[in-house]
Amino acid sequence: MTIEVDYSFPPGVDAQKQGQIIAVGQTAGTWGANFGHREKFFKSHLGEVIKGVTNPDGGSVVTVAFPEANVEGDIPTLLTMIFGKYSMAGAAKVLAVRLPENYGLRPKFGIKGIRKILGIDDRPPLMGIFKPALGLSTEDYATILREVANAGLDIIKDDEIMGNLDEAPTLKRLDACRQVLEEIQEKTGRTVLYATNVTSKVGKCSHPLDVAKLLVREGANALLVNVLSYGFSLLESLAADPEINVPIFAHPALAGAICAAPNYGIAYPVVLGTLMAHAGADAVLYPASYGSLGFDPIEEATIRDILRSRNVFPVPSAGIKPSIVSQVLKDYGQDVILNAGTGIMDYPDGRAAGVKAFFKALGLE
Repeated sequence: MTIEVDYSFPPGVDAQKQGQIIAVGQTAGTWGANFGHREKFFKSHLGEVIKGVTNPDGGSVVTVAFPEANVEGDIPTLLTMIFGKYSMAGAAKVLAVRLPENYGLRPKFGIKGIRKILGIDDRPPLMGIFKPALGLSTEDYATILREVANAGLDIIKDDEIMGNLDEAPTLKRLDACRQVLEEIQEKTGRTVLYATNVTSKVGKCSHPLDVAKLLVREGANALLVNVLSYGFSLLESLAADPEINVPIFAHPALAGAICAAPNYGIAYPVVLGTLMAHAGADAVLYPASYGSLGFDPIEEATIRDILRSRNVFPVPSAGIKPSIVSQVLKDYGQDVILNAGTGIMDYPDGRAAGVKAFFKALGLE
């Protein structure tokens, strides 16, 4: 089995030559000089340039096939192989990575599992974000959750910058919100998910994997993970650990630093689509093209399709408001999570009215 990777180069770069450098330098690293008796072994680990295309603007794309035997079935060794040292060699960008179907991990829950937990079959789940993200007390967050959950919200998540801070320590915030979730369950029979942010230091824990386990033991029924800040190995560890028996929501924080440059880095669909989908995320957040960050609609659609191909919930985000729900439904259908921060929390008539405005936009007043 092979792993195919598309690399783009700007005009003026000899793409075929660079492809050969990648094929050798990112695999065996040599043609096997002085080890003639091992020539067959070396060649079995070498990459191969299998395709090259020149674009109208003079740039080029080459495809390199890597032996799957060179990696460990995870994301860190994959990234090291396809772009590790070569990422420092000059202008080049990874446009696409095509992995074998069984490479890496699949979500424990994903689209089907999250729908089952929420008891929602025929509409997009609605998710809110705690705003203000900082400066509130644990009681304030519980009050917000009670208000939006009673209005019908399905999921709420911590903002990605909400850490274990003195004003609202993670465990106290979780305890206060868990009590609200139990109230809602008892009163309505509904399960509302609260994705608690996984950071490095909570209680006596000083590693995010241990923090995640602690949060689950303390009643967290979903987790938010800043995957690119803490590393894909953390996401993989969480997805593989039987103690983490709750959905994992992957946040795209830091993605722009990796993906945004036109001729450097790794394309958004690879990082937020392929890698997240093969590392075990249940749902992945990324910017919506019609939101506040002006994301490219083609890249957005590619991410959506990659995630869905592995039963991962797409979560277009940043600037989602009731007024664009019809466009989201046109682009996504029902298998999408509507994720609103200020679209709910800063709604002119209040947070509960913001939730109800989304349901009205869904035709579910």
